[in-house]
Amino acid sequence: MGGDDTRGLDGAAWFAGVEARGVVEWVDVDREPERLAAGGFWAVVGDFDGPVHAWRFRQVTRGTEPDDAATTAGWRGPASSAWRSSLDREAYLRAVEAIRAEIRAGEVYQVNICRVLEAPLGGGPVGGEPDARALAAALAAGNPAPYAGGVHVPATSGLPPAWVVSASPELYLRLDGDVLTSAPIKGTATAADGLQGKDQAENVMITDLVRNDLQRVCRPGTVEVTRLLGIEQHPGLVHLVTTVQGQLTRDVAAAPDRWRRLLAATYPPGSVSGAPKTAALRLIRQHEPVRRGPYCGVVGWIDADAGRAELAVAIRTFWWTAGARTGERSGRGQGPGTLRFGTGAGITWGSDPVAEWAETELKARRLIGLASSRHEPAPH
Repeated sequence: MGGDDTRGLDGAAWFAGVEARGVVEWVDVDREPERLAAGGFWAVVGDFDGPVHAWRFRQVTRGTEPDDAATTAGWRGPASSAWRSSLDREAYLRAVEAIRAEIRAGEVYQVNICRVLEAPLGGGPVGGEPDARALAAALAAGNPAPYAGGVHVPATSGLPPAWVVSASPELYLRLDGDVLTSAPIKGTATAADGLQGKDQAENVMITDLVRNDLQRVCRPGTVEVTRLLGIEQHPGLVHLVTTVQGQLTRDVAAAPDRWRRLLAATYPPGSVSGAPKTAALRLIRQHEPVRRGPYCGVVGWIDADAGRAELAVAIRTFWWTAGARTGERSGRGQGPGTLRFGTGAGITWGSDPVAEWAETELKARRLIGLASSRHEPAPH
């Protein structure tokens, strides 16, 4: 199986140990969650501030190794100079100071402030869309991640499309039977000795939020922290990671609308929103000039037959859409297409605006470098 070839027109999804081909149907999880309970393997993509969608695939191969035939040869990304940010440095520093003022006023404790990078990118060989598997291969080679994966449902499939490639290091929700697990990341540095007290305090704060979220759907007394402030090594940086686990209540575990209930209790992920979540979401809408799309949302899979699921927080994630970049006109809605990537940082009272900007740069640098073409100029 090379590149996207025949995987293209009828869709493909891939995650660690799972390959799926041939999209069959699509569902809005909030509106028709009972369709997931009917069975099958579903690939999931959800916008941070919008709906969560799932696509069922007809052919699923489990226990797979990485596809060696899916090489980087088909990937031609934007020029590194073509990327632009929804918030430039000065605007981001102002947003951090504004959040610190809200914290001082007692409105909120922590808010994740993000920016979206975007660059023009034309289509490719798969239904006129870029080769998602080739980008995934480039990320796997240069930035392996525990929850890496992707979903590509071309517009030519006749269903709502998806083009998302993720190198996420963060678990949003894992469901195995009635055991629900989440592993929020808070705290990022280039090395373990660069992690500070502010990182630990932020992690504990978000851990409390995640515990409260899980308690809304788990049996009393079963929600527990199984690992606190663990240090995980990733390419070019380290993260502080805490693991929280609980056992679903009997009514939630048996409910046909189980996934609607789980999302209502926990979505969007607390680690990329803030605490309290409602206040943080209000401030995100106020200070971020563009919607995040799939960034900070969810990407992963639900195996309704096996009663298992693994959903990642969609960070370190690229997504492609047809049409021009934000704020640009393209005749009759058509354009070269746009590749996007989000990056952000958690803001607390102890945040230094310049350091937070540097953290967004650190998180983006390696991935943007891997996705940017070194051979061809970006289209204009």
